[in-house]
Amino acid sequence: MTTHHQHQHHLVSGSAADGPYALDIDPERAGWDRSSLRVLELEPGGVHTLVTGGSEWIVLPLTGGCTVHTAGENFELLGRESVFSGVSDFAYVPRDAQAQIASGAGGRFALAGAKCERRLPARYGPAPEVPVELRGSGTCSRQVNNFAAADTFDCDRLIAVEVLTPGGNWSSYPPHKHDEHVPGEECELEEIYYFEVEDGGLGYHRVSPSRDGGTDVLAEVRSGDAVLIPDGWHGPSIAPPGRTLYYLNVMAGPGEERAWLIRDHPDHRWIRDTWRDEPIDARLPLYTAHPSPGPEVTP
Repeated sequence: MTTHHQHQHHLVSGSAADGPYALDIDPERAGWDRSSLRVLELEPGGVHTLVTGGSEWIVLPLTGGCTVHTAGENFELLGRESVFSGVSDFAYVPRDAQAQIASGAGGRFALAGAKCERRLPARYGPAPEVPVELRGSGTCSRQVNNFAAADTFDCDRLIAVEVLTPGGNWSSYPPHKHDEHVPGEECELEEIYYFEVEDGGLGYHRVSPSRDGGTDVLAEVRSGDAVLIPDGWHGPSIAPPGRTLYYLNVMAGPGEERAWLIRDHPDHRWIRDTWRDEPIDARLPLYTAHPSPGPEVTP
């Protein structure tokens, strides 16, 4: 592993900050074509204007709630206390638009983006409609909040989900990749992992090369860190005992079909066969989607 690869692909908290953004990753910084992620921090009463350009965006509260005004509509996002406390509602903002994000109480908001071609309508994503999936079993059990998975919410290019791994468990396992187009088996997707660790703990994340000179990272990750994955086998993500590990996955690719098709590392594929003989971790789900009154939409 080279220091260059490690620093290029593991962005320690604060190292990619820019203005109001605690994290600002765009295609130019990442060295790829489509995927973006910003983490916006607003003080109480704070207001921020997002110019979407050629990208579609989802505004996802990490902490707190906000109002998103875009395309003549106001979406009131209830948000949540933290990523460890519940599913959040969210707002979709189309390309070639502006959005004003305002928060009375302040908070932190993920802006997940992808360069795209179609201009879809602005929409509200209610928390109760977010599918909460339990994946794996035993010490590979984890929870996936599929708020903008390929088959749950309509976007042009963007795919985004949240994963919560109970303390001591492994997720993103077996290691898998999606860095080439193989019809029906694998699609090409650029991916960002954004991490938070409960109560200030730490976790570990591995990316190993799938080709000569490919991405090679072994990162100790803490809250606010991000890992860029342009290629390579990624996983495991390891949660420390006693601390839940959270990560937000943001993906986009060049394929005509918006899909998440992955290929498992052949040396580790066997782990899936063990899951049917083990129960899912009894700590899951950590939470389920909470009731929401729905958006307040005004002209």
